[in-house]
Amino acid sequence: MSLCQSHRLCNVQHHGQAQWLDWLEPLGDNTSLRLDSQQPPLLVDPWDIILCISGTLVACENAIVVAIVFYTPTLRSPMFLLIGSLATADLLAGIGLIMNFLFRYLIHSDTINLITVGFMVASFCASVSSLLAITIDRYLSLYNALTYYSERTITYIYLMLAITWGVSICLGLLPILGWNCLEDTSTCSIVKPLTSSNLTVLSTSFLLIFIIMLYLYIKICKIVCRHAHQIALQHHFLATSYYVTTKKGIYTLAIILGTFGTSWLPFAIYCLIGDHAFPSVYTYATLLPATYNSMINPIIYAFKNPEIQKATRSLFCGCFQSNASFHSRSPSEV
Repeated sequence: MSLCQSHRLCNVQHHGQAQWLDWLEPLGDNTSLRLDSQQPPLLVDPWDIILCISGTLVACENAIVVAIVFYTPTLRSPMFLLIGSLATADLLAGIGLIMNFLFRYLIHSDTINLITVGFMVASFCASVSSLLAITIDRYLSLYNALTYYSERTITYIYLMLAITWGVSICLGLLPILGWNCLEDTSTCSIVKPLTSSNLTVLSTSFLLIFIIMLYLYIKICKIVCRHAHQIALQHHFLATSYYVTTKKGIYTLAIILGTFGTSWLPFAIYCLIGDHAFPSVYTYATLLPATYNSMINPIIYAFKNPEIQKATRSLFCGCFQSNASFHSRSPSEV
């Protein structure tokens, strides 16, 4: 090889290295070249797509329940008011998941992000609190069976609804009013822009609600078993009746608390032990089952109810009658 050719080859190599260095320079001093950095980034996170689909299903399912309770005049007992509150909260939660997906990829704004997160916090808090209110209502319907349909019970229901939505809205407004980590990212939690202290309060409140629900449902199971025992003694078929009622009570208790705990406990525990530096896949993996709880709630609390089943059939058959008469049952019979 001639000296001139070698000189040209060296110039080409130096020119190529200079271009390579010029390409890397805008990345900054802290950038490290990784194998995965050569792959083009995903335009849409698959987890966000799954959450958006879940939110759509949740919103559609609970919208049916809200429409049925709202347009059926006979469904105005305390039990149905609470079911309507639960369905409304889950409907808003589903809408919040859809909004989060749209705003995340269409509008890049910290203000919009705060509003969306606050909306979802308020919705999910209202959903969990409505479940607690339903549990309290079921307990009162058994503990005070003779006075359950009195005006005092209606007052208690409205009071529980006011507290449920009032506290939930306040918790949803906290991030918007300043309790966020936009200015200090070191205080961020696994759910940005919520701070670690904010998420700790929410998770601790959920665990407290779960313990209260567990206690009340155990009390409900004991009351039902005691009533079944007394009825069985009067009719002289103690063994079979008592066994069937006890088994049914434990089965119902397992479904309600098992579904609620399986859905929310993983996310609540991870909120307490997780850190914002952890991979986001852990947050998605624990948050997704929590959204399924809002999908299952209408099945457990609404569509299994005979009055709502009849109203649903009438609504979808196009023969909805506003003056239809239903026999309103107590929550203990649901």
